[in-house]
Amino acid sequence: MSEEIKIVPVAEEPGETNTRRAFLAAAGAAGLAYTVALAYPIYRYLASPQEMAMNATAVTEVSLKDAQKLPTGSVLMFKFGTSPAMLIHLQDGAWVALTAVCTHLGCTVQYEPQANRIHCACHGGVYDSRTGANVSGPPPKPLKLFKVAVNETGVEVSRT
Repeated sequence: MSEEIKIVPVAEEPGETNTRRAFLAAAGAAGLAYTVALAYPIYRYLASPQEMAMNATAVTEVSLKDAQKLPTGSVLMFKFGTSPAMLIHLQDGAWVALTAVCTHLGCTVQYEPQANRIHCACHGGVYDSRTGANVSGPPPKPLKLFKVAVNETGVEVSRT
């Protein structure tokens, strides 16, 4: 007496397959969104500051009204296109305009009149305040120097 055992597949509920597919699709979309949310800041961090600065070359001149009144030994921060820049009135009366973006990792630099230097606090980079040359620290290139024209109504800063 041998009994034959039959395996009968259990029928799925009508909406069960659709529910699984919808869950997997939602989980996949959430995973993709999470990956993009993590990848974009990493890309922005690794993108070269010089590369980003090249995209902002449309502006060729900036007029700074009343900037000629700036006292010696002081600085005026301004925007040249989309990038920060600085106009320095040196102790000897000379005028210098430079980009204010460190060539190492893109931090904003500051003018230190007491030391007559431009300093990047992020990693200790130092630049010459007259030429923008990188003097010490990790910056690989000098700051970009602009042409300065002082007149009675203000200061004109333009690309050289």
